[in-house]
Amino acid sequence: MNAFVIGGSKNIGYLSALRLLAAGSTVTFLLRNTSCFDEDERIQRFVSTGRAFLFKGDALVRSDVEKGWEAAEKNGNGKVDLLLFTVGGAPSFSLTKGIITNPINLVTQCFLNVLSTMPKSTPGSPQTKIVAVSVAGSTKSARSALPLAPKALYSTFMKSIIRDKLGLERLVHHSAGWKWTHGEVSEEILPTDWERGDSIPRFGSLEEVLVVRPAILTDGKCVGDEDTQGEPPYRVSEEDFKAWTVSREDVAHFIADAVLNRWQEYRNKHVTIGY
Repeated sequence: MNAFVIGGSKNIGYLSALRLLAAGSTVTFLLRNTSCFDEDERIQRFVSTGRAFLFKGDALVRSDVEKGWEAAEKNGNGKVDLLLFTVGGAPSFSLTKGIITNPINLVTQCFLNVLSTMPKSTPGSPQTKIVAVSVAGSTKSARSALPLAPKALYSTFMKSIIRDKLGLERLVHHSAGWKWTHGEVSEEILPTDWERGDSIPRFGSLEEVLVVRPAILTDGKCVGDEDTQGEPPYRVSEEDFKAWTVSREDVAHFIADAVLNRWQEYRNKHVTIGY
């Protein structure tokens, strides 16, 4: 498998990429700073063997993303099997807005650039699989299923983050042809003319999409790699449920497993993952 990873310098994107590389995949990272892996022996091992490629670029810059796609295609002999999008940004805290990123629509704008530069698939050839990481409280219906403490967190301190993730999900729903029932996305997150023209995939044209909505993320261990005596290590469901937390390691475990082994089970779905 040949993967293009955006947001893979750390956390879920990084951990998922390591699992893909360990399974024999080729990975092209789009990185604002390629030196972030200079001292990373795990990544450098794959760089030295020609299976990990570090491409310098900013996902907020459309031309950088376009060149990143081209590099990933070249590294995969002309095709990209998987796009893994885990952009999150470095958050800061505002007394009036809570936890925010700069720009406030970081995730949405980066994903818009990804979709608008995505190479067109030729008739009869497999589409690029897309895995995009959102958050368990991205929609009002999803937040209503959460326990009280996470619900309060998402509705107050993480309100700006949630709005940005909602923009990401709006773009996914359009491109995948999923029904949208979550209201309008504000103009500061997603421009009002985003549907005009042919800059993004037409409605319902993407058929290989998975949105992953993790619960509150922790730095805990990967339960998925342990022997749980027949019990699932974490819960994954299309239905909203009361998920408190989940480790980044386990989200990466799920993503790699879904992409490599269970794609037909999870394609064209959005799922919540948590304990």
